[in-house]
Amino acid sequence: MPTAQELLAQAWKLHQAGDIQLAIDVYKHVLSHAPRNADAMVFLGIAFFDQRRFAQSEQCYRDAISLQPHFPVAWNNLGNSLRMQGKIEEAEQALAMALSQQPGYLSALKNRGTLWVWAGEVERGLQWYSEGLKIDPQNAELHRNLGVIHLLLGNDSVGWNEYRWRWGMPGTYRPPAIAPVWQGEELAGRSILIYPEQGRGDAIQFVRVASVLKKAGAAAVYVQCAEEMMPLFSSVPGIDLLLPSGSAIPPIDFQGSFLDVVDFWYQSRRELPYESDLISPGAGYLHVDDRKVSEWRAWLNERIPNGMRIGINWQGNPEHHADVYRSFPLEVLRPLLKIPNSTLVSLQFGFGSYQLESCSFTDSIVKLSPSLDRNGGAFADTAAILKNLDYVVTSDTAIAHLAGALGIKVIVMLGKIPDWRWRTEGDQTAWYPTMTLVRQSKLGEWGDVVDRLVKSI
Repeated sequence: MPTAQELLAQAWKLHQAGDIQLAIDVYKHVLSHAPRNADAMVFLGIAFFDQRRFAQSEQCYRDAISLQPHFPVAWNNLGNSLRMQGKIEEAEQALAMALSQQPGYLSALKNRGTLWVWAGEVERGLQWYSEGLKIDPQNAELHRNLGVIHLLLGNDSVGWNEYRWRWGMPGTYRPPAIAPVWQGEELAGRSILIYPEQGRGDAIQFVRVASVLKKAGAAAVYVQCAEEMMPLFSSVPGIDLLLPSGSAIPPIDFQGSFLDVVDFWYQSRRELPYESDLISPGAGYLHVDDRKVSEWRAWLNERIPNGMRIGINWQGNPEHHADVYRSFPLEVLRPLLKIPNSTLVSLQFGFGSYQLESCSFTDSIVKLSPSLDRNGGAFADTAAILKNLDYVVTSDTAIAHLAGALGIKVIVMLGKIPDWRWRTEGDQTAWYPTMTLVRQSKLGEWGDVVDRLVKSI
């Protein structure tokens, strides 16, 4: 019969393989026979955290600490769970305790830095990241974090140098192409493969670099991306060939991610030709099938024959590391009903769409079919719908980028500390001329944001 520690080791392997629920069952089984096993409580807390059940993970860590007060791992994890619930001072105390019990504890230093960055005290966060680099000067995650912060603050030279460390982290990907990464070499008569690094929003924002490279003289610009994104990107200027991810790659001279190209533009002491195509692409660089636009115009005309149409989107992917800071409940958008002669159209699918069932003003929202975008590629229908709206109001998600790339008037509600691309101040962004940014003034409070938004429409 296996011991408790052997069972925990087996469950941890399941956990790391992605079978979190089965791991939870084993952790609970151990605790049912050994209710004072502090290690099992911590493992269970980690599993709940990974399921974004932060209050439950907090309780597990507190239970473990009550049995074993000198437990730096539990204190560190407790600090992280408290951070995700917005309990800033409690999180600080927990992380300070972890470091007092284990000086130089790198994970606690990272978490302490992240705590204060997301709480809006960026300089305080930088201090703890710097302390972490004293322990591990080659830590790619810490350098990447510093890069993001400096980009956010507008320190582009430092920011891009540090952000380049992301390639040393797990999960980063380059296609297996036998070609060097482009470093600004002459492109005349040469071919280059480019590709997105991250999510759909990033892909939409930076696919524009194809046009820059083509105008800079590239003989052939190949773009490799998720197959479902290919129809949307088929209209992007400068792309000679779209390839699905994982496909065979033609002979090429250079390769690079979309962000590699942006990085070079910021870092280069000479300006890229046609730089305006990169930073301010006019009224939009994505185009939608006219037939689809007409079909959705007719559909919307039947349901909203008059007045202003406002698309709304409130929830990003909860797996995103910063989603707790960027997404908000649908109920937050209730003040939009004050806008005269307007109708709300839900652009939310999957994550967060369940909130339509319990929202107090659900009868005032036009809902779209859950089968949207199942034919014709990602965002095919959504893009056509956006072309028939007067405004889009959204959290910082792919919908924000899609609207901006289509040249639609879009208002993005930003948390206290936004993603680096939005900087720390200003209500406009050079990335998208039709976009307005409305910023949170106090961490976690969206009421003032939406009130200011309503007055701007």
